[in-house]
Amino acid sequence: MKIRITAVKKASYPDLMAKYENPIEHACDVQEGQAWISIDGKCPEGMCPSAWGSMREFVEALARGEGNFYDGWMKNPQSAMISCNDGFRPVSFYVEVISV
Repeated sequence: MKIRITAVKKASYPDLMAKYENPIEHACDVQEGQAWISIDGKCPEGMCPSAWGSMREFVEALARGEGNFYDGWMKNPQSAMISCNDGFRPVSFYVEVISV
């Protein structure tokens, strides 16, 4: 089964970065609108490992034909909205089945 993963929103919290984060040279490269295809629940090439860790269980479940998470959470029962775990620059990803 093919699952499309689309970065739909990227936030940034400079106030939190200034207060808590050590300066880093290379942060998140993900751009809004960027998309990847997962085949049979596998991590797509080029996917941020941290973001994949946040969404892996949902992608794998959708690839197995499961869905309807949390009893009707999403309008499309074969989808999920998942955010990566970066508290300074979180990215929201729309995960959806595109083919069986």
